[in-house]
Amino acid sequence: MAGGCGRRMGSTLPKQFMLLDGQPVLARTINCFAQALPGAPLVVVLPEEHKAFWRDLAARFDVAWDTDATGGGGAERFHSVSRGLEALPPDVELIAVHDGVRPLLSAELIRRTVAVAAEYGTAVPAIAPVDSFRSTEGVASHPVDRSMRRAVQTPQVFRARLLRDAYETLFSPDFTDDASVVERFGATIRLCDGERRNIKITAREDLLFAEALLADDADRAAAEAACPGDEAAMSDRTEAGIPAGRDAAAPEAAE
Repeated sequence: MAGGCGRRMGSTLPKQFMLLDGQPVLARTINCFAQALPGAPLVVVLPEEHKAFWRDLAARFDVAWDTDATGGGGAERFHSVSRGLEALPPDVELIAVHDGVRPLLSAELIRRTVAVAAEYGTAVPAIAPVDSFRSTEGVASHPVDRSMRRAVQTPQVFRARLLRDAYETLFSPDFTDDASVVERFGATIRLCDGERRNIKITAREDLLFAEALLADDADRAAAEAACPGDEAAMSDRTEAGIPAGRDAAAPEAAE
């Protein structure tokens, strides 16, 4: 899903087309899925007015994507996903829906989420929050138990028939993501481990943070290359979340 604009970035260029370490954000996202799920059909959902620009931009970079595999965006995310579903082959068994501006997810996260969906029918990556929360009532507020809260990410993966049937319903403002649509249809949503670095780039600060993460990746890779086998040269990456399922085969489609 790549239907955003650059308003919160303070830019006329949509955020999915901005360069991140020399490559468009959307190109990085697409390549993550192509690496994790070789051979899976990929559909990029874009507003009609952005399609020609993206084709021209993608031609200048190494993007693992079929230039004809696009779906038109809709008025709301719900409508954009519906059009993306129409653009996918009808015989796929699993469908992953991902935010085009989450370009730092790992192949392990993709495959892990797919594994859970293959077993349970639904899979949504999530992480435990580190901030404290307060619920507001007018001018008053009170603390909320954060141990019961999870920050939800994408890709959200579902059995294809379940997701397609769920999206036959009418749009509701309560639909904040694909999980909320599928849950309204009556399915139980299974959570799995997300990743803290799987950030959604919506503001300029997010882009700067993503650049810093990629720079750190490059530094650690250089240190390991200079001192192979020296574990002290590599800092452990910790990722908080909730217990996940096991790895399994890749899905047949990603959106």
